[in-house]
Amino acid sequence: MSDALRVAYSPCPNDTFVFDAWAHGRVPGAPAVDVTFADIDITNGMAERGEFDVLKVSYAVLPWVLDEYTLLPCGGALGRGCGPLVLTREAGTDLTGRTVAVPGERSTAYLLFRLWTADVVPEGVGEVVVMPFHEIMPAVRDGKVDAGLVIHEARFTYQNYGLHALADMGEHWESTTGLPIPLGAIIAKRSLGEATLKLLAESIRTSVRAAWDDPDASRPYVLEHAQEMDPAVADQHIGLYVNEFTHNLGEDGYAAVRGLLTRAAAEGLVPPLAPDALSFA
Repeated sequence: MSDALRVAYSPCPNDTFVFDAWAHGRVPGAPAVDVTFADIDITNGMAERGEFDVLKVSYAVLPWVLDEYTLLPCGGALGRGCGPLVLTREAGTDLTGRTVAVPGERSTAYLLFRLWTADVVPEGVGEVVVMPFHEIMPAVRDGKVDAGLVIHEARFTYQNYGLHALADMGEHWESTTGLPIPLGAIIAKRSLGEATLKLLAESIRTSVRAAWDDPDASRPYVLEHAQEMDPAVADQHIGLYVNEFTHNLGEDGYAAVRGLLTRAAAEGLVPPLAPDALSFA
């Protein structure tokens, strides 16, 4: 498979659902792919090192990688009602000066968290500890940290740990901007050339449509990689994160990405974007 494109995305149900048809050769005319699975904090680092042709990354990492990569206008995760949550053991905990676990400082979740704390915790939280997202809820439950910022299917399972949702970062973002929540992006190397990049975008869109048209076809791939996730939770996950923005970012999608990165740059969290940095190809 030396001539195949090297692609990396997460084992999460939304990614395997979206890419199933393409990864299994069911998209006519699509480039062959050699897929590597890695959680998004890992793929963010891969992108910064320029290691793959196509990657699923956090929107938060774009300011560091857009010289080498272009943002594809499809395949990613934006939406409404799907933001990261801040969880605590006790309802209504004041986070001023408290220790908070986060899944990465170059994650979209972290940017949304920092924008929320700037509004809601004016004196600031205390120490921020980075840990793998699957360790965060146990750490909050066991008192190792005061609060945790969680993503993915934790939205559906945090009650199992006896935890409380202190705040919804997406709710704060939507209420202050009116825009959808930008979470994960698909990027591809600019060096692939305009024709290949356009083919990539069309291949992803075709793969998304195929998954919608026949959800059962993707089910084995989704459940194989869902890491012991309950099938019903996998379905909820797909329902939440795969939507019209996955098929096409569109005007609202681009406005959301630009809005997030502009606000984050104003807070000194990311480098500022060049005016045309998000233009496709």
